[in-house]
Amino acid sequence: MMRLKKRAEFKSVARGVRAERPAFVLQARCEPAVETPPRFGFTVTKKTGNSVERNRIRRRLKAAVDERLAGARSGCAYVLVGRRAALSRSYADLLGDLELAFERVHNAVDRPAPRRRAPKR
Repeated sequence: MMRLKKRAEFKSVARGVRAERPAFVLQARCEPAVETPPRFGFTVTKKTGNSVERNRIRRRLKAAVDERLAGARSGCAYVLVGRRAALSRSYADLLGDLELAFERVHNAVDRPAPRRRAPKR
């Protein structure tokens, strides 16, 4: 699994589409023209808990992504923002949430952007 490491990469992905689940938020930004392997970043804010809890959340999310890596698309970058519910949620539920989040994000990427209407005068 390739990782996102620089702040600019995380900020770029944050401008993309997102799917919220109870245990995490999946943010994604896809560039279909680029054939690179999917890249992942993981983050858990300090308000989520102490360092032990944050690292446990991060490890659980990494393990889930490793197991469901086939659901990711090449040319996409993903950021998983961990939530406190990731500690108490069963691993099977985490895997199901990840599959659903991948599906929602990819559907949003595949849809054409809505056309904006000109303002009325």
